[in-house]
Amino acid sequence: MRTLQLHEAKARLSELVEAALNGEEIIISRHGKPVAKLVGLAKPGCRELGFYPIRFESNLLEPTDSELIEAFYKQE
Repeated sequence: MRTLQLHEAKARLSELVEAALNGEEIIISRHGKPVAKLVGLAKPGCRELGFYPIRFESNLLEPTDSELIEAFYKQE
């Protein structure tokens, strides 16, 4: 964990954000007193709908079989 003065942290913000994303914690101080801590956020994991993950076995954008389309739109 490293400590930087506020004015230095402002000048190196992009570098510090990258370091935080890599797991480093950075303390920012003003007038020699710690005032903030910069830490990276956890990367989002796999989102699940409900309680169980859903997997699609086929490509949903592929054309559908014409017989299936006709059966879907068939009116009785």
